[in-house]
This record gives sequence, structure tokens and C-alpha cells, in this order.
Amino acid sequence: MRLPVMPPVAPMLAKAVPAIPAGASYEPKWDGFRSIVFRDGDEIEIGSRNEKPMTRYFPELVLAFRDELPPRCVVDGEIIIATGSGLDFDALQQRIHPAASRVKMLSEATPASFVAFDLLALGDEDLTGRPFGERRSMLERALGSCRPPVHVTPATSDIELARRWFEEFEGAGLDGVVAKPLTGTYQPDKRVMFKIKHTRTADCVVAGYRVHKSGPDAIGSLLLGLYDDAGTLVSIGVIGAFPMARRKELFAELQPLVTTFDGHPWDWGGASETRTPRSGEGSRWSVGKDLSFTPLRPELVVEVRYEHMERTRLRHMAQFGHWRPDRTPESCTFEQLDRPVAFDLDDIVPGLR
Repeated sequence: MRLPVMPPVAPMLAKAVPAIPAGASYEPKWDGFRSIVFRDGDEIEIGSRNEKPMTRYFPELVLAFRDELPPRCVVDGEIIIATGSGLDFDALQQRIHPAASRVKMLSEATPASFVAFDLLALGDEDLTGRPFGERRSMLERALGSCRPPVHVTPATSDIELARRWFEEFEGAGLDGVVAKPLTGTYQPDKRVMFKIKHTRTADCVVAGYRVHKSGPDAIGSLLLGLYDDAGTLVSIGVIGAFPMARRKELFAELQPLVTTFDGHPWDWGGASETRTPRSGEGSRWSVGKDLSFTPLRPELVVEVRYEHMERTRLRHMAQFGHWRPDRTPESCTFEQLDRPVAFDLDDIVPGLR
């Protein structure tokens, strides 16, 4: 492979801002795997956010890139899995699997799509030094005739339309809106774009903790739960961003609530001495990581900030707000959650599913 921009390339990043800024190019924020695709004839490489290749996990996209992308190009975008009910990040995570046979099976059962939003190189030309406005125009010309599963993301300079996208597209599983300065060059691994994401709060039950990697006397994360209609405490995710001093304070504060797994709502390991996470609790990003936890009596309630839920799970790690001694654990149900109105992905990108 010989291209003017060679792998690996760290993608250009965005910093979070509270409101959509004026005077930019606006795009939906896709919820998938950020990827930079390199094509030189039949040679294809799919780079990831951490600059490691993901080519082997998406054989159906490799074939599509050979058919649809310009013969020599470097394209920045997002790998997603689109369904009738929106984006499916859980299905996307399952694609990162060591067994080639399973990857092949999943590529046929849950095929992925690629949504392009920047052009880094075309032919022999390095475009990273050009303003984004020029790169966007070249992207539309170069990939405008691509067929599914390769798409070009919608973009607009109309801030009112961007605000409407922000409100409406969440119902299809999108993350928010990205604002890109029209004069900006492509700067790998630099936060020079802006992202505007939804932020909500929820009151959750704390029913366990995991210790921090620094030692057994510091909290790594708190396990959160909400009660469903049947009165079952469902594990929804974790909070874990604390200063080190606070991690040690939390450990001491929580010791009076430490209990056994007998009768605990999350006795996922049954009667065994070593309790392992339930199905869905494992980490596909840290294979072999110990995800066992210390059970707590489910009595503490905490208000957390979160972006959105995917089914019964927090899509991203929640942020600690404050304790809620005025709330009973049983009052922490899924009914409190703000659920976006459903929105069809085909109304965002025609032919996406």
C-alpha cells in the first residue's frame, strides 16, 4: 500500500460543548466504531480510534470498499449496524471476536454499514491541509454515487436544521450533533471539532462496587441498578470517574453496606464462591479483565448524569451527581427515564437499512 496518507492515523477528535456553536458545518453524531479506511487498489485497511486495524472483523465492508470507494483514497467515518429500531451498538461490539468463523457468521447475520464524513486523501493528493469546506465538497463528489452499505453523512450549515437534528435523530440511536469549523484542517488526535450530546439525570440504586487497579482500598466503579415493572433490580451500568482521594473515601464509606451474595439481587454466579458477571456484563475491550464485584445492600440512591440508554443499559459510563438520601431504592425505576421519540434511520440516510 502506497498512499499520500499512510496508516496508522489517529482520527481527529471533538471536544464537548454545551450548545451548538454558530458558523460551522453540522453533522449527525453517529454511534459506532470510528474508522479510517485506506484503499489502494485491492488493498484495504480499516484503522480504528486506537490506530489498530479492524479489517478482519468486517469482511463485508472490505468487499464493499473495493466496489464503491475511489481506487486510491483515505476516508474517515463510522462503522455502524442499522436496524429497524435504530443503531445497534451491542451487535457492533459482538463483531470484535477472535474466531474467524464467528466473524463470518455475524457479517452475514448483522451486516455493518459505513458512514463517511471526511476525505483525507484522494489519488496522489494529501487533503489533510485543506479546509474542511473543501474536503467536504470533494467527499460528496468522490463518494456521491456510492451504494449501500457505503454512505455519506448528511451535513448542513443551517444551525436551525442542526438543532432539529439534535432533537429528532436521537430517536434513531444517534449521539447528538458534531460541529466542524469550515476553515479547519485535518489534525489527527486533536480536539478541534465540537460535539453536542444529550445529558440527562436519573436516580439509581448502588448495589455493588469494583475495586480500583491501584489497590484493594479504593473504589474503581459503582454498579448501578433500576427496578423494572416486575420489581427486579436490573443492572444498567456503572459510574467510575472519581479523584483518587475520593476513591479511598468511598471505599471506607461503603464498607458498612458490604454484604454476601446470598439473597443479593445480582447473585449471577449462583452458589459458586467466585461470582462472575452475568451475560452482557463482560468486557469485549479488555479480554480477561476481572469484572467480579463486591455486593452491597441495595440501600444507597445516587443521582447520575447520563447521555442515553440502549435497551436497559447505559450506552456510556454515567457521571456521579450526588447522593439522594431522600429517595427510597424502590422508587428508582425505569419509568423516570426520558425516552426519545422513535425516528427512522432511512429518513436520515436513505438506504441505510
